[in-house]
Amino acid sequence: MTIEAQETTVVEQDHLIGLVEGYKKQGYRLVQINCTKVGDLYEINYSFDLKYQFKNLRIVVDGKREIPSISGIYWGAFVYENEMHDLFGIRVVGMNVDFGGHLIRTAKKNPFANPTFRGEDACPKK
Repeated sequence: MTIEAQETTVVEQDHLIGLVEGYKKQGYRLVQINCTKVGDLYEINYSFDLKYQFKNLRIVVDGKREIPSISGIYWGAFVYENEMHDLFGIRVVGMNVDFGGHLIRTAKKNPFANPTFRGEDACPKK
């Protein structure tokens, strides 16, 4: 079995739209957008595919600054972007469909922004 190399390029947020437009012009399809909290920062990964070859763009943000929507380029991106807003509190501007924080119902607002884990408070202090 051969494992395919997948290119991940970390880019500045200000360059994201131009690079995504370039992928669209080359015929790439959007595969997914993923957000992960790493310490006090958030890594947002955008994955694209052309002829079974993946390319990934990554931006690292602090969660305080707004990020641009790519839904004007890849229409269906609004689902991922609304999910990032609802679960992590990431403000995405310019979405073609904005659910205003109501795409995903959660007991706690932005639960992945400051996650707690079951039993965390029950651990005895040493």
